[in-house]
Amino acid sequence: MKPERLDKILAAQGGWSRKDVKALVSRGAVAVNGQTALRPEQKVDPERDQVTVEGRAVTLRRHIYLLLNKPAGVVSATRDPRERTVVDLVPEPLRRRGIFPAGRLDKDTTGMMILTDDGDFAHRILSPRNHVPKTYLARLDRPVTAEMETAFAAGIPLKDGDCLPARLERVEEDLARVTICEGMYHQIKRMFGVCGARVVALQRISMGGLELDGTLAEGECRELRKEELARIRG
Repeated sequence: MKPERLDKILAAQGGWSRKDVKALVSRGAVAVNGQTALRPEQKVDPERDQVTVEGRAVTLRRHIYLLLNKPAGVVSATRDPRERTVVDLVPEPLRRRGIFPAGRLDKDTTGMMILTDDGDFAHRILSPRNHVPKTYLARLDRPVTAEMETAFAAGIPLKDGDCLPARLERVEEDLARVTICEGMYHQIKRMFGVCGARVVALQRISMGGLELDGTLAEGECRELRKEELARIRG
């Protein structure tokens, strides 16, 4: 990670604006490696330097990556005038300016979501060209059939384009595990609709090589570790 301006890196943490940081520096409230910072444009290395604000240590991160277990009834958006959003679920200590959901789940769909402020990372994991697999559990209103499995593997045609081949595995009589590598609108529900079935419950359980953390209750989130980020990319 390259050195960055003190005011920029502190403002990125979400608690201050650059103007706030400038005021803090001017009154001697910011220190870098134990030395009072004299200029807001001073360069700091987030991986090596220790920064304190009013005596409290600040953990510096260029970007943040959160794993959320999304509950039903919450929309996949940064803000909404009428609905509760996935960003609203992020606790204050993990809030960052510019955080957004990397991809979306329908309002009634639950499970694994990634929230971040890193646009390049989000593009990499969401682009169909990168073929990052996403796996779901789908509860149907009728039994899972071998014909459904064959149809998914062949690539189901929808009105707005043909789906890429997908993997369907029967888990229980009316429960299927589905893995896709794209994210068309209401894709899994529409794919089953072509097969004459209705999805009554849908949960995303993995992205790439990373599975949903079973210790996270619905609505809870936590930071991802470096090795987990690598596993998401497959």
